Amino acid sequence: MAISFSNTGGAWDNAKKYIEAGNLLVDGEPQLKKSEAHKNAVIGDTVGDPMKDTSGPSINILIKLMAITSLVFGHAFAKSGVLLPYIK
Repeated sequence: MAISFSNTGGAWDNAKKYIEAGNLLVDGEPQLKKSEAHKNAVIGDTVGDPMKDTSGPSINILIKLMAITSLVFGHAFAKSGVLLPYIK
């Protein structure tokens, strides 16, 4: 879920930046600040920033947990020979 939150929050933030740069065209007209698209992007960014901020520590903990688990159990798996059928 944290990875999804991080991607979603980043997408909403980038959408606002994209519109502010004048890259969004509707019927050949750029949608700039104070347009309806920009107002919606600001609301999305308001939701997206907390999503990014809360998911970052969760992902960090997940990465650390996977690293510690592999260090703790990796030697046991290698010694037991459980993984030998999968190693070519």
